[in-house]
Amino acid sequence: MTDDERTPQAGVEDTVDVPDVGDEAGSSRQWWDDPAMPWRHQPGRSDVVCLSALSLVAIYALVMLPLRPVILGLAPHLLGSLGYRTGLIMTGALATTGDRWWPLVLAVGSLAVIKFHWVYWWAGRLWGREILDTFAKNKSGRTKRYYDKAWALTHRYETLALIATFLPIPLPAGVVFAALGAAGTSLRKFLTVCIASSVVTTAAYLYLGFRLGEPAVEFMDVYGRYLWYVSIAILVGMVGLAFWRARRTPAASQ
Repeated sequence: MTDDERTPQAGVEDTVDVPDVGDEAGSSRQWWDDPAMPWRHQPGRSDVVCLSALSLVAIYALVMLPLRPVILGLAPHLLGSLGYRTGLIMTGALATTGDRWWPLVLAVGSLAVIKFHWVYWWAGRLWGREILDTFAKNKSGRTKRYYDKAWALTHRYETLALIATFLPIPLPAGVVFAALGAAGTSLRKFLTVCIASSVVTTAAYLYLGFRLGEPAVEFMDVYGRYLWYVSIAILVGMVGLAFWRARRTPAASQ
């Protein structure tokens, strides 16, 4: 059967045929038939949309990395409403000075914390363990073993593992969310636990800031004078790390 006669796999929606790209050995490979991709079939619309969503999440995280110090210094309520812990703590501290925005920050921030969680759950539901290989690509052996362990523990404990991602511990949250999707956890249960955990932890960070009180506010006054320097330092670090990785990759392949 020729490529033109090939029919889409069952269960794959709106697939698109593209010309084969031949390599030096004369074998052919479709653009999607790449070990770096999380799927092992011709992708449908859901596959492409989900992968695009994951890419947008990564871009958002990179953009926010140097912006967070600036937003914290200029508009801590906004940073808290976006679900960042430092913004929540600062909003709680400002409440001791008579600021009354904390209830709104609690409501909006609780939802903002989980704004991208469902994307990872969806990736796990679509691609199963293959998404773990994508996450672990170009990672160290130690990191890969850590991801494997997190995946296994999530399948064993499910709800407890999901709750643990909201705690200030070094847990690969994206791996946990994807593992729950792969394990068949329903979206309703996933979102219910996420929302409940988010409300509790968001309130806890606000309360922590409230307990810190005036010292935290005074610290922010001093921090505000240097926030641009902090952002510039983060940007320089990001560029330097990208340059180092770019030089390291060709050397490792030799």
